[in-house]
Amino acid sequence: MIVRLAREQDLPGLLELAAQVEHWFGPMVEDPGFHSAVDRHLRRSTALVAVSGSDVVGGLLFGDNAPTYHVHWLVVSEETRGEGVGRALVADAVRRFVPGPGTIEVVTFGADHPGATASGARVFYERLGFSPAEAADPGPEGGSRQIYRLAVT
Repeated sequence: MIVRLAREQDLPGLLELAAQVEHWFGPMVEDPGFHSAVDRHLRRSTALVAVSGSDVVGGLLFGDNAPTYHVHWLVVSEETRGEGVGRALVADAVRRFVPGPGTIEVVTFGADHPGATASGARVFYERLGFSPAEAADPGPEGGSRQIYRLAVT
């Protein structure tokens, strides 16, 4: 597996990943707003992909506005979850986009959301050293959300 900056030709693979998680996050594949966000990150070189052979197995959209950085979107293919793809994407984003001290924030499922356990997202971020913080606005499907933070030195 290789993590690299995403390119325009990675869009179909990113949309395939989005399709795998729409039941938790709401519509993305057909949503013009999601397409605009991906395009914006591609142009700014703040989108990463993890590739295995010719397959996109993970994707990350990162906000690099110091001192508070944001993981805007992180998805790993169903087939490769638990194999270190997400960890590699986050590590690469920190290496590329976080030049000094700051905080990384991500909005993930609230504890009562069905995706919190099924996706493993909360445990994933906690294993990376993120801590749960305040509640965030509900997701587009109406499910609860929570901010997680990581201090970077």
